[in-house]
Order: sequence, then C-alpha cells, then structure tokens
Amino acid sequence: MAEILVLAEHRNGELREITLQMLSKAAELCQKHSLELSVVVLGAQTEGLVPILAERAKRVIVYHDERLKNFNVDLYKETLADLIGERKPLLTLIGHTPWGMDLAPALAIKTGFPLATDCVDILLDAGKPKVVRQIYSGKIYTRVAFKESPSYLITMRGGAFSAEKTVSFQAEIVKHELPASLPALRKEFVEFQETSKGAVDICQAEMLVSIGRGVGEAEKVGILQDLAKSMGCVLSCSRPVVDKNWLPKCHQVGTSGKSVKPKVYLALGISGAFQHVAGISGAGTVIAVNKDKKAPIFRVADYGVVGDLFQVVEALKSKLGK
Repeated sequence: MAEILVLAEHRNGELREITLQMLSKAAELCQKHSLELSVVVLGAQTEGLVPILAERAKRVIVYHDERLKNFNVDLYKETLADLIGERKPLLTLIGHTPWGMDLAPALAIKTGFPLATDCVDILLDAGKPKVVRQIYSGKIYTRVAFKESPSYLITMRGGAFSAEKTVSFQAEIVKHELPASLPALRKEFVEFQETSKGAVDICQAEMLVSIGRGVGEAEKVGILQDLAKSMGCVLSCSRPVVDKNWLPKCHQVGTSGKSVKPKVYLALGISGAFQHVAGISGAGTVIAVNKDKKAPIFRVADYGVVGDLFQVVEALKSKLGK
C-alpha cells in the first residue's frame, strides 16, 4: 500500500506545532485515498515524543542516537535518503521551517525526487499529487503538478492546517539504526540562544490589537497603544513595524516572531503575508481592517472592514466612551 511519510520536527524534547499540522493533513489524505501514514523521528531524547506521535500515525519510525541530539542537515539528509529508498513513500512531508528549508533541497538532490516548497495544500488526482502554493504576496493561489516520479518531496507551510487530531491510530513502533556509512559532518552545533521575552508576553494575551505598516508612521503608534489599553488588550504587530523600530521585537507576531492564540485578534493595517498569518492560526476570532479589499488577511479573517483604520479606531473609541 502506498505511504505518506512525515518528518517530525522537535526542539529541546518538544514537538513543534508544524509536525501535528502535517500529520493532521496526512491523516486526511490517507483516509480519503486508502494510504498508510508513517512518521519518522530522529533524535537522542525521543521517549516523550513517541507516545504523542503513536496516536497520530499507523507507524512511528524511530532513530535514537546521540549524534542526533541536535539537528544536522548532513545526518538528516543521509538518514532520510536511506529510509526513503527503502520504503519508497508516495509523499514525504517536511515542515517549511528553518529545518525544512535547509534539509529539503539537499534531500531532493540526494534522492533525485521532485520537490515543491512552501505549500498550503495537497491534492491527489488519480493517485498523482498536486500542491497549492501562493504567489504575488499571497493574492493568487496556484495549483502545481509534478513531473512523473516514484516519490515526491513537499515542504508544508506552518499554519496552513489545523493541528487537531481527526483520526486516531495505535501505531506500530519501528526502531532503525543510522546508516552504516555516514559522511564527515561539515557543521557543528554550538548552542541554542533564546530571544528575550521583553516587556510583554503576547502569547498569554486573550485579546490582541495588532498593527502593520498601514499605520503609516511611528507617531501614530501611540494612538493604537491607547486603543489597546482602553480595550484591555495587548498591542502586537507585524514584522514591518519591528523593522521600522516602531515597536520592540517582543511585540512581533509571525514565523520570525511569536505564534499567538488569543480569543480575539484585531488586525489593523496588516496585509496578511503568509509569515504573519502562520502566527495567528490558533486565534479564535480574527477581525481585519485594511484599505486594500484584496489584502490576503481577509482570507483568514472572520470579519473584515475595507476602509481607513483610523476611522475605525475613532468609531471604536466613541463606543468605548474614550
């Protein structure tokens, strides 16, 4: 039976959210097209990860070795190329993360299999995969087909799928050894350095007022800070605001900032680049205000207002009696 293979991504003994998202999508495809789902985890501290993965796949393939304590693209490439050659999965899914962007191209060259990156959906048409990708800053979705191949590699965008478990499994645990002949490592892991939390922790906020480049200028940030305070919210932002030094890094939402799960997320003047949208995939209700009716943020918003954000802000203030 054809198989989908998912690479588990983890750090410091914890699974990354992208792993659960990929497994959720893979389980959906497997159920619909009668495929088998396997997940492979490489590491030196996998004991706590295996029980979680065992509920998400039919098979958990475990490589437990001290050399895998930290991610190394050379080790992962050789190990996965060996496993793919052995199992010949129809699809191999890897997160479109710093790990995946380093690993996937090298793995594609090693195996010779076609690769599609930064995909937001996967379809199977007559047993052949097609992927959906965004172009033109997310304003257009394209459906991409592969050249004929026995196996395909795909990197999946974080936040494109829910991480909720839709199918329950009782996995078979399969232990593997690293390939006998491994190349000399060209990179050496030194240490993790966590960024400071800063003055606010946007991850704990139940309500966020988030601002983007649509604010226009630094002097107007104070207006939005006052709004957030009057609403009992925390102020957050997209990357351009941090790049312009309007707010500190600790306020940034997105793949290069923080992932947040507020009950309400009010996005003011944020276009909705995929890096930002990935950071709000866990938000309860998303409300967007933007002048551009084609802004990608409206694709994920529960409610949207096309108009000047400061007019909306004044209307909110009047309702709040401010």
